[in-house]
Amino acid sequence: MTHDAHTANVDASLEDIVRVMERHHVKRVPVVEEGTVVGIVTRANLLHALAGIADEIVPSSAGDTAIREKIFAELKRQTWAPVAVIDVTVRKGVVVLSGALIDERQRQALRILAENVPGVKKVQDDLVWFEPETGMYLEAPEKG
Repeated sequence: MTHDAHTANVDASLEDIVRVMERHHVKRVPVVEEGTVVGIVTRANLLHALAGIADEIVPSSAGDTAIREKIFAELKRQTWAPVAVIDVTVRKGVVVLSGALIDERQRQALRILAENVPGVKKVQDDLVWFEPETGMYLEAPEKG
């Protein structure tokens, strides 16, 4: 059992719980209320819920798809851009950058690149910097 389990408060949003799972590379997040475990959310729970509503999910708007395509087109033009290890998702004009970097300087460059695409309202950084020689990694700065 892990001593320092990553938990979520009972009033945490599903998005916050998923972010904990992604950030800490865990498959389960205990849900706590006043220091007591009152439940657990697992990756399987999320997949079952997603499968249950898959037919109801509205596809990305044409604008979001166009923003994503413009970002990738610009990334492909940049010799420094780690296109193969970066993922870009866009929902209602909000761009989420995720993936792994081997040069921390790329974080700011990617953010600026995305911010300069017409139609982008906000850029969320979920990138992780990975140092290949030592295996050390740094996650995206905390939001808050």
